[in-house]
This record gives sequence, C-alpha cells and structure tokens, in this order.
Amino acid sequence: MMKLFFRIEKDIDLTFDYLTDMQKLVSVHPVITQIVRTGDETHKVYETLQLGLVPFSFTYRVRVESNPRDKTLVISATVFKLTKIVMKFFLTRDGEGTLVEEHIDFKTPLPILWILKNTFRKQHRKLFQNIEAL
Repeated sequence: MMKLFFRIEKDIDLTFDYLTDMQKLVSVHPVITQIVRTGDETHKVYETLQLGLVPFSFTYRVRVESNPRDKTLVISATVFKLTKIVMKFFLTRDGEGTLVEEHIDFKTPLPILWILKNTFRKQHRKLFQNIEAL
C-alpha cells in the first residue's frame, strides 16, 4: 500500500465536494477527460495519459463510495481487467485548510508497480494543486 499526504489551503467541504462530485473532479484532474455516471455509485472514466509525445486514451469503470459526515471517500477501479486499484481518502480540517491522507492499494500481475506509484504520486499532487488554485 502506498500512502500520500497533502495539505491544501481550501476548506474541507469544498475539497470533499471536488473529490466526490464527478463533474467537478473532471475539471481539476490532470488526466481524466470525462466521467459518465452508470449507476448509483458507478461511473465510466475516460482518461488520457501522455506516453512521451503520444497520447494514450482508455476507459475503465469505478465505484465511488463517500461518507460526507466523516469526510472519507473510497474509489475502486479495475483497469484493463488486470490491475485493481483502491484509493481511500481521509480528509481532516486543518485551520482554514484541509489535510488529505490517501491510501492506494494496487493489485496487478504485471511488473508495473513502480510506474503506477510514480504516476499516481505526480497526478494526485497536481490534482490537489488544481483544487487549491480554485
């Protein structure tokens, strides 16, 4: 499991809203280009990564479970039917800002764990910078 920590100068309610409202999430996420609701807690995600100079687009399904009272969020996905990803976000108030603790579990038979960790670290750093810049 990988743990990430972020502190942003935005109110906890706004931060939680941008992580749980899928249309708002699209507006601040660095690689997600569209999210379509497919059920109460399920969505289809459209993502484009830059592999050098070549864009690589793909889709996958996610399940989003949030608890507004505790300000927690769990996003589960399976990408390419091989890689299972579970992201758990724990938000706490820090003065006028928000502390975000994120736990990410990867399960994959492919030898790509270090690539996944590096990619998520960069993408989520940018995600929270984008929320802070609102």
